[in-house]
Amino acid sequence: MARMTMREAISKALWEEMERDENVFIQGEEVGVWGGTYAVTKGFLDRFGEKRVRDTPIAEAAIVGSAIGAALVGLRPVAELMTINFAFAAMDHIVNEAPKLHYMFGGQFKLPLVIRAVSGGGRQLAATHSQTPDAIFAHFPGLKVVSPGTPADAKGLLKSAIRSDDPVLFIENATLYQAKGEVPEDEDYLEPIGKSKIQREGEDVTIVAYSKTVQLAMEAADMLAEDGIEAEIVDLRSLRPLDMEPVIESFKRTNRAVVAEEGWRGYGVGSEVSARIYELAFDYVDAPVKRVAQAEVPLPYNQRLEQLAIVQTEDIYNAAKEVIYG
Repeated sequence: MARMTMREAISKALWEEMERDENVFIQGEEVGVWGGTYAVTKGFLDRFGEKRVRDTPIAEAAIVGSAIGAALVGLRPVAELMTINFAFAAMDHIVNEAPKLHYMFGGQFKLPLVIRAVSGGGRQLAATHSQTPDAIFAHFPGLKVVSPGTPADAKGLLKSAIRSDDPVLFIENATLYQAKGEVPEDEDYLEPIGKSKIQREGEDVTIVAYSKTVQLAMEAADMLAEDGIEAEIVDLRSLRPLDMEPVIESFKRTNRAVVAEEGWRGYGVGSEVSARIYELAFDYVDAPVKRVAQAEVPLPYNQRLEQLAIVQTEDIYNAAKEVIYG
């Protein structure tokens, strides 16, 4: 095990998979000479060359569209989008082509494609560059959607995504790049896509989270522990496939749940998780499931207003107290 940041874990996963398989290549804006907008691919161009580390024009539809073509002929492209907000410019490729080709051609084609995209607010990038629209992409069958909350999971899940024969949208929260944790150094360390994980055990309340809200939930759990409340944290890790089994098992023990996400509350991940809890474990409900999410506004540029709009540790803490005490 080695202690490293989320950025280092993602970079290491990419490096190891490119060393392992010559069919793996990276393409996107500024991934080569610049080393990536968030320095994830720094040094890759020198090691792997221009053929496998390809700087592209500012044209997201071309980045994803050409990657789909490359995947169809046997390569394993990793297409990087500078932010998930720019994925809207490639929406047809991401949700209307990549997820459906295997199905529409009766399994004759495989599509080993990874799309890396940076999500989340909190960096004063204003409304059009600070969104967390993860639930939109998770709506479409055929596209796997992965969003890790710890460095270890980031490494293991990204390696699994690159080795997968299905298209994977791999969402990285920009404010987590400096988050640190213990990461296995094994080059064959993999985490299964579509499996939730209990990150902290507890018996009083279940907190369901993913990506950035996992870190916030851990902080909230520490605060709750000081009040004598033990929270169990279930990290979804993947939004499609969505693994509800650990969530339901935890809820049946605690009978209370908080679902935390950085996206908007309406039509979001929390809506889906809450609905499934009611469907699958209604007889165990001792309090209404509480959803914690971003305010229903485009994120402001002003720093103080932005922080008021996005989810904070205290929001999860207060929600947990509410479902326990009413």
